Formats: sequence, C-alpha cells, structure tokens
Amino acid sequence: MLSIRTAQGMSFSLAMGRGPGLGAMTLLVLSMVAGACGGAAPPAPAPNVLHIGVDLPITGREARAARPALNGIRFFVQTHPTLDGFVVALTTTDDAGGGWANPSRGAANVQGFLADSNLVAMIGPFDSAVARKEIPIANVAGLAMIAPATSNPCLTRNVFVPRLLNPARTEITCKSAGLPAASDLRPAKNNNFFRLTTTDELQGAAAADYAFSKLHVVRAAVITDHEVYGQGLADAFTARLASLGGTVLGQLDLDPKNPDASEFLKSMKGEGTQGIYYGGSTRGGGCVVRAEMKAVFTNAEATPFLGADGIAQDPACIKAAGDNSAGIYATVPIVDADTRAGAGATIRDFKAAFGSTADYGPYTMVAYDATAVLYAALDAAIRDAGGRLPERAKVTAKLAQTAGLAGVTGTLGFDAGGDTTNRIVSLFEAIGADSRAPWKLVDATDYSARLPY
Repeated sequence: MLSIRTAQGMSFSLAMGRGPGLGAMTLLVLSMVAGACGGAAPPAPAPNVLHIGVDLPITGREARAARPALNGIRFFVQTHPTLDGFVVALTTTDDAGGGWANPSRGAANVQGFLADSNLVAMIGPFDSAVARKEIPIANVAGLAMIAPATSNPCLTRNVFVPRLLNPARTEITCKSAGLPAASDLRPAKNNNFFRLTTTDELQGAAAADYAFSKLHVVRAAVITDHEVYGQGLADAFTARLASLGGTVLGQLDLDPKNPDASEFLKSMKGEGTQGIYYGGSTRGGGCVVRAEMKAVFTNAEATPFLGADGIAQDPACIKAAGDNSAGIYATVPIVDADTRAGAGATIRDFKAAFGSTADYGPYTMVAYDATAVLYAALDAAIRDAGGRLPERAKVTAKLAQTAGLAGVTGTLGFDAGGDTTNRIVSLFEAIGADSRAPWKLVDATDYSARLPY
C-alpha cells in the first residue's frame, strides 16, 4: 500500500500493484533463460483500465472557461496515472458542439458513458441546464457525477430561494420558480450528484455583504434579465441588503427585445441610488446597462455595478460596458485558488506542464480538486471490492461520505444533498476597459460555518 500526499497536502492510500516475490522472480529468470535459447516470452498481461467520463462545453461560447477546467482534470490524472492497480483513462465529451452548452448533447454523452462497463463515474457538467437533463439518466444507473461548475440551487434541493433571502419572507420552491425540484431529478430516490461550487443565492447575499460593508451602498437599485437565474440572484441580494440595514429602491426586469434601462436609471438616480445590482448574464443585456449608466450618473465609477458569475471575468461584458467598465464587481461561487498559500506548488507545477496562460483559469483547480475527491472515493470503493473494479453505486456511496479532505481549494466535503461544505463566494473587480485584462480579486465571503439565512 502506497500513501499518496499531493503537493497541496491531500493524502490517501493507493494500493500498489504487487511486485514479484522470490518464487515469481525465479520463474521470471527461467523465462528469460528460455527466451535466450530461442523460445518466445509470454506476452505481458493487459493492464486493468478504469474509465472516468468527462462532459464539459469544451467548444463554443463557454470553452474559454471549460477548457482550463478540463486541463485541471487532465493534470491530476497525468500526475496520478494509476490507482490501486488500475490505469486511469479519461473519456472526454463535448456538450456544446461549437455553440452554447446543449442539454440534449449532454444527455446523449451520459448515455454513451453508461454503455462503457469500465466507466465508473463522471466529472461534469459545467451548466445547470445540462445537469438537469443528465442527473436523472445517471441516477437510474447509479453513476456518480461530480461537477466543478454548476450553481443552481434546485439541482440539490427543493427550495429555490430560502425564506430569509426572499424579500417577501416566504420560501420560493423550485416548482414555483418553474424548475424541477431536486427530488424530481432522482428517480432512484437517492443522490448521485455532487458539486464543488456553492449555490446562486449565496452569490446574491455575498454581493449585498460587500456592497453594504465595503462599498457603503445603503440605497441600491436592482435590474434583472427576466430569467429565473437572474430573479433568484436579485431576490437574495435585495433581502440580504435589507437585513443589513439597506434598501432596494426599485427593480427593473429588462425586456429581452429591448433591454434599455436608461429611464429606470434616471428615476433611480433621482431616488438617491448609490449602486446597481444586476441579476443575469452578459447576453441578457446587463453590461450594456453599465454603459448606459455613464450618461446618467455624474461620477459613474463611484456608482458601483455588481453582478454574479453570469458576467464575471467575461470579456464580452467589458466590451459591452466600454469605457465605463471600471467599477464593475461580480461574484463567482468558488474559491480563488490563486490566493491560497497551500495551492502555490500545484499551480506552479500545472503552469510548467501546460505552458500557455489560456490553459489556466478560475475553474482549473476546482476541477483538479473534483478529480482528487473522485480518486479518494474510487480508492475506497476498490478496496471494498477486494481490488476489483467497483460497482458504480459503490463509488457514489463513497463520494457521499467525503468529509474533511484537504484539497487545493480548501477542506472538501459534501452535505446530504451533495452540495459542497466549503461555501466560499469570491468577488472580483474589473480593472478597466481592456477586455483581455484579468479581473482583480477583492473579497471572499465564507459561509461554511454559518449561512446568511
């Protein structure tokens, strides 16, 4: 048995393939002698192979973030090529096909994984809409899924917005929000889906915490892209700001056909708004709103514009905001590994192996950790199987038991629903109008010990 400790301090034991004992060595020598006399040596036995599926949008609109995540997975496997006598091989699929992530493609990819009897778990997907299609298929087959980047609350529970993060002080169920509840996604009545990102309502809360305590925003206005994702963010921001002592003066849901907020912004300026929160994505028109603010607010940079991972670190957002990009802040539901001292060695090793700056991104080390967590579960399942390839359901059961595992991004574990217990939201600031410039980390809110509701 070989005890493995990775550069960031994570450790677990991997069973080494048994080497030849004295008798076996004698047979080996005799075989070599026979070969020297003209006989052919017997072929080496084929190695045992264990497959891990990977489904990410590695082409198309999200490839900028998804490919670096894939690189994190690949890097872990490259540095840990075997596990308990099995050669680990990735089966990588693309659910985008050159465009946006496609739920139907994702579902077909999972069906392909299930046809491979050596494939015992999967990493992915990257998008909540894809996850909603994939989870039921994988659940029936007992296939474990661990996602590095999905944050919709309804993937893991039946409540979309908790009571204390809804301005009306009533919980919003997934069904009332127009989404299937987590229980509806699990026909087998057990959980097979796990993730290392925290959930969207914590993004809205973290933005309110930062706006109130660091930017001194007491009076805010809220704009959404009229989508469920944006509405949930807006509700959480509004309720959290109110609980801190602030006020949301008004809310606008953008018209998708004409996302013009100019008149609303003028009205909110007259009411004394000190900042704007936008719930939605770049393609929903939010960053155009930031450009519109320049003509309304005298010192636009001093009137912050906050959002979530739908705009964070997105070059298209900066292009849309133009020369009013300074003063944009956005949350992401993950740990920023670059700020963790214990992650430095792993990140340096990764960059030495992968060369290009485009190969590394915000989700690289999260995906690396997802692979590490899966390895630890596989190790335990293989041991229980007596060194044989484990059943898929056994791998799922071991993943559910993950707790206190030291990873690059922190101490890793899951709650009963499959959500990460490392509930950290990072907040970044755009530093100017250059769409290629990296955003600066300015804050991180840790809700691991206490949730804001």
